[in-house]
Amino acid sequence: MTRVLVVDDQDMVRQGLRLILELAGLDVVAEARDGAEGVAAVAEHAPDVVLMDLRMPVMDGVEATRRITASSRARVLALTTFDVDQHVVDALRAGAVGFLLKDVTSDGLVEAVRRAAAGEPVVAPAVLQRMMGHFADRPPAPVREPPGFADLSAREREVLALIGAGRSNTEIAHELVISMATVKTHVRHLFAKLDLRDRPHAVVVARDAGLSSPGTNRPTLER
Repeated sequence: MTRVLVVDDQDMVRQGLRLILELAGLDVVAEARDGAEGVAAVAEHAPDVVLMDLRMPVMDGVEATRRITASSRARVLALTTFDVDQHVVDALRAGAVGFLLKDVTSDGLVEAVRRAAAGEPVVAPAVLQRMMGHFADRPPAPVREPPGFADLSAREREVLALIGAGRSNTEIAHELVISMATVKTHVRHLFAKLDLRDRPHAVVVARDAGLSSPGTNRPTLER
């Protein structure tokens, strides 16, 4: 049974999430009221998935996500009242596997938790599109070369840039005039070299490295 930790500073939100998850047969092993309690609860209860509010007192969800992903195998799903904002981007950068709006349906919540527990991507293509729009609307950030970036070949950097611009593997193959098999090989290699979790993480890293090309569309979560 999937073990879930719920971290939110609002009692009613935590209770509502617990009820939905338990009715679906998931095991809510604990609740926490802030990020610091969440980090301690992960160490004590070893959940498979953490539902993490981003805006909380004492320790916010971004810092808690960073600590949890650095010290455990729990997969963090960020919870937010907002659509795509800097807190969401920071949470993905800190290790969250995706995020959910707090008005998500009961079925959508349960499905997201189960997919996260199974190691599947949980950021929908439409959400990834909005995340890229968020990048496009903000001034360019200082380039932060990620660990392993220097080991990428020129072609792997091209592929990463196109992923950051929202291209699918099919579109990358067409644009670079290479086979789909070759694209998948490059994607596999650059994911390994940069220790990337999924496509949304690759978009954030491409942006950090100054490779994203805002304004393109049709993002995908294939890998």
